Parts: sequence; structure tokens; C-alpha cells
Amino acid sequence: MTAQQFVSSNEIRARFSKAMSIMYQKEVPLYGALVELVAETNRQVLSEDAILANQLQITGEINRLAMERHGAIRVGTAEELKTLRRLFAVMGMSPVGYYDLAVAGVPVHSTAFRAVHETALQLSPFRVFTSLLRLELIENAQLRELAQQLLARRRIFTERALELITLHEAQGGLDEEQAQEFIVQALETFRWHSQATVSADEYQQLHDQHRLIADVVAFKGPHINHLTPRTLDIDRVQLAMPQRGITPKAVIEGPPPRNCPILLRQTSFKALEEDVAFIEHDGHEVAGHHTARFGEIEQRGIALTPKGRALYDRLLQATHDALQAPATEKNAVQYNQLLAEHFQAFPDDYAALREQRLAWFRYFPTECGLAAKETLDKNSSLEQLIALDYVRFQPLVYEDFLPVSAAGIFQSNLGDSHHTQYGTASSRTTFEQALGAEVIDELELYQQTQQRSLQTCAEALGVYKLEA
Repeated sequence: MTAQQFVSSNEIRARFSKAMSIMYQKEVPLYGALVELVAETNRQVLSEDAILANQLQITGEINRLAMERHGAIRVGTAEELKTLRRLFAVMGMSPVGYYDLAVAGVPVHSTAFRAVHETALQLSPFRVFTSLLRLELIENAQLRELAQQLLARRRIFTERALELITLHEAQGGLDEEQAQEFIVQALETFRWHSQATVSADEYQQLHDQHRLIADVVAFKGPHINHLTPRTLDIDRVQLAMPQRGITPKAVIEGPPPRNCPILLRQTSFKALEEDVAFIEHDGHEVAGHHTARFGEIEQRGIALTPKGRALYDRLLQATHDALQAPATEKNAVQYNQLLAEHFQAFPDDYAALREQRLAWFRYFPTECGLAAKETLDKNSSLEQLIALDYVRFQPLVYEDFLPVSAAGIFQSNLGDSHHTQYGTASSRTTFEQALGAEVIDELELYQQTQQRSLQTCAEALGVYKLEA
């Protein structure tokens, strides 16, 4: 079989993302309402902001906006995580970044599976935030043993899905029929199961340790717990959600509103209370409920350099220190005021962000630059070309996540009234051992994308190597 007969990983990823969105909309109807609201908001913003519309057109993001989704899934064992890595590889998705949420009171550590090249991201920006439960953080030894036994017994992948993953690895791809079957089979891992694998009492014990522990351990499969469309104005969506019968969380996670958005801002509605059946030890079922799945919205801004991230982290920490409490409905106004005050120290202009090396950009040759190609000095610098308007720069979108924001979303949508503190160190090495691979440094990916755009400019304009 030749490579030409294989369906591209980008196409499989795009189809899988669409199939998951359809499935989740059926399972959680409010998600459908959320998608409609985001689509309406994006149309309004694009009609009102010609500069933003042009920016998205130049970078190609306009084509991916409507299909953009990220999901989240939580697994319980190293074997489950390792197999997920192999499953996502079929769709051209690699583990990018390490996130330790335990320091923020959530007993998991995570990575994000996504495409890594800008061309692949434009074809399908689907990404899945994937968390592994840290069993060592379950303090009760008997409960920890119960969790290990339950997780060891379950099988979250269909036999056919495993066969197709192995086939993909052996032959280097999947043909049309195999790709379609893979999507159907892989989707089963992410499907909701209303029947628990534990008794009502065991569920309550797991729940009392941490709601998320119960969510990971007590069911046949990990189920996708949210899907997230991308909006161009999250503040407008936050205000509009109650008008659609959707109650948003108290505060938007991430940086404050800005003229030049940075990193990632997220909001959500609280997790739904869903009917489940618990299986008692004598075999009979007991009706109950479980709260885990929710709807989320995100607004993505420009990716920050290490220097920019350091400044962001410092200002966010200063905000939390000043508030001296978790952000809730009661102190939301004060929190937003403090956030805005502290982030005045972060430049809100793309030119300044570039000059101060705070953010990553993509560079594009202009029509007048291409027209002047034959007359250009081959030793021209990037700054000279920008000054002549022969090269222009556009913000490089942030494709990843923020651990504090992720923890804030998890805590708020699960209704936690307190934040557990885990006095334990991050364990990236342990996570990578479970994953069966090293996670990719997201900052290196942004640097590579920026450098590729500079190389493209240099080749198009006939000049020597350009450096930012």
C-alpha cells in the first residue's frame, strides 16, 4: 500500500473532531447552545472589526475559527495514558507541554495532544487536554487500593480500536475504510456511560477525597468532560450566556481584557448534575447522580516568549496575593479590578510586545516588498525591511493551556467550595514514563514557527537570513 492511499492524519483529526462535537452536543444539549452563541458572537466581531478580520485572513486563522475545539479527558493509569498517546498519533497529535495541577489543588498532571506545525494547525486545530490521576495523592490507603483495583479491571478502548492503532503503526497510515472505522471505534473511549462501576458508598468515599477522583475512577470509561469553541470576544459571550439560560462561572480565567489579547482566557458553565446508576455488591442498581461534564469557551491571544511568560506569571501572582482569597462570585468585581490594575504593566501594543521580545510573531512579505525584490540589498535586516513596509508581522496564536486557569475551571465547575492543597512536587519524569514519551516544549514550537516565517520572507525577498 502506498502513502497516497492513506487518509492524512490531518483529515482524520478533522473528521474525529467533528464527530466528537456531534456526539457531545447530543449528550450535553447546552454545549450546542454554547456553540451557536460563539458563532453569532464571532460573526458580530468580524463585521465590526475590519483590522482583526484582516489579521485573521493573513494568518489563515479565519478558516479554522468555526471548527476550532479543544476537549479534555482524564485517565487513571499509565497504560491508559500510553494508549491514548498512540491513539492521538493516528490523528497527527503529539503531547505538548507538562502541566502540574496538583499545586493548584487538583490531583492530576497533564499534557495537551495537538498538531505541532502551523500548517497542520490551520487544517485542524483540534487539541485534547489530557490528565492522569495521581493515585499517590489519595491519602486513604484503603481507598487508594480500591481505586487501583477498579482502574486495573477496566478497558477503555475497544478491541477494534486497538487493532487499528497497531495497524496504523505497522503500515504507516490508514486507508479510507480503516480511517472511518477508526473514528467510530475511537469515539467510544470518549462516550458518556451513565452506569458506574462502584457502589453508592464507594462513590461517596472517592467523591469525598476529591470530586475529580470519583470522576476518573468510578466509571467504565473516561468520557470527554468538555468541548470548547473559540470566541473572538469572551467578555461579550460571558454577558450573553445568562440570556440563553446558561449560568457562567464567576470570573473569566486568565489575563484581563486587552486590545492585544495574550495567551488564553476561558470561562465555562458549571458542570451538569447527571443521573447515574451505582452497582451494589449484591448486583442491584441504586439511582444517584454525578457532576462532571460542563461547557467551556476560550479566547486565544498571542503566544508569549519566556520573558513574556515570566512577566505574565508575576502579574497574575501579584493579583492573587492582593486578593488574598480564591476568586468567587462574592469578590469577582474586586478580582477583575485588581487584575486590570496589575496588568497595566504589560504592554498592550503589538509593536511594543515585539520590540521588548515579550511575544512570538509570524512574518509575511508584502506586495511592495515582493515588487522591490530585485533592488533589495541582500544584507537587509529584518528591522530595515519592516521600516520599508516590505515585511509585516502578525501575532502568533497561543495553541496551549495555562495550569492555573485549567485548575480554576476544574474547581469552579465542580462546585468546590474549598481548594485542597497538595504538598507534593511536580513529577514530569514520572508523567513521561507513564506516557511512554517525552512531552514537547511548546516554547520551542513557537520559536520554530516564527523562524520558519522569517526564512520564508528571506527566500521570497531574496535576502540573506533574517533574525528577529
